[in-house]
Amino acid sequence: MRNKCDDAPVPAGDLHGVVEALIAGYREDPRGHHINKRFTPSRQEITEIIDLLLQIFYPGYHGRQDLSDEDLLYHVGTLVSTLQAKLERQIERCLCFQDETVDANRIDIPKCRQRGRDVARAFVSRLPEVRRRLLLDVQAAYDGDPAAASMDEVILAYPGLLAVTVHRVAHELYLLGVPLMPRIMSEWAHTRTGADIHPGANIGDSFFIDHATGVVIGETTDIGAHVKLYQGVTLGALSLPQHSRGARGLKRHPTVEDDVTIYANATVLGGKTVLGQGSVVGGSVFLTKSVAGGQRVAIEAPRLRVASPSQLPAVVGGSEIDAAAVLDFDI
Repeated sequence: MRNKCDDAPVPAGDLHGVVEALIAGYREDPRGHHINKRFTPSRQEITEIIDLLLQIFYPGYHGRQDLSDEDLLYHVGTLVSTLQAKLERQIERCLCFQDETVDANRIDIPKCRQRGRDVARAFVSRLPEVRRRLLLDVQAAYDGDPAAASMDEVILAYPGLLAVTVHRVAHELYLLGVPLMPRIMSEWAHTRTGADIHPGANIGDSFFIDHATGVVIGETTDIGAHVKLYQGVTLGALSLPQHSRGARGLKRHPTVEDDVTIYANATVLGGKTVLGQGSVVGGSVFLTKSVAGGQRVAIEAPRLRVASPSQLPAVVGGSEIDAAAVLDFDI
């Protein structure tokens, strides 16, 4: 048992004491470090994989910008071969990392290496189909946002498309059983776009996230085709008791059918919650129950209070001002 003196701070300036205390902490608590282990995926190389995929999916917009028909065969061939090599290496490391976490003495490196090659080749073979779906997402963004001047603008500037692009990739790797790498990719996109999409989420064609910031889509979410989300939308799970593990692998997040629109800051929770085809969920709605197809859901409009400055109460002797009057609405 730790005593109170164990938590006492190291005296200022005692660098040797700081180092000793940190090392003691590593040895006492196995959480939060990866010491005496060999395998860790490289986040830097996984980011490089994302960059290669962006160049492959959107040639001329990412990477080299002076492409011509004469260059394409060599250019794309180089990108794909480089991509496959990096994927093989990082998938192998992810698989060995997973095995090492379970039992460091039973890592089958040749098996991880062969599995890495097989999965990388299977993933690369899916690139044409992934790109076909991404072009539908680009079209959906252009059609769904009158502010979009062109599809070029969507590809070059829209954070929602970047989030969806990375998700399409991460989801394929997730389906292929690759550990950790899909989540590293999705969290990279999260930091870049503000949209947090778990790689396990199943998302249909022609998907558009407008503005992207604050969108959260959970692992077991199912989304149909031609769905549009605005900023701040959460498709999440109901809270579980602390330390609960029984829900892992179960359906915890909503199902959103085709042609649904969900406006800003709406929250839809629960694995049994279904938004029927063509339904519309208004801004700031909180839902834990299903909505039939074609229905519209909205919260009641707030009762606004508008007053001119002359109608506001005066401050007399430091007394409190009527907050509702100052803010122009009832609290």
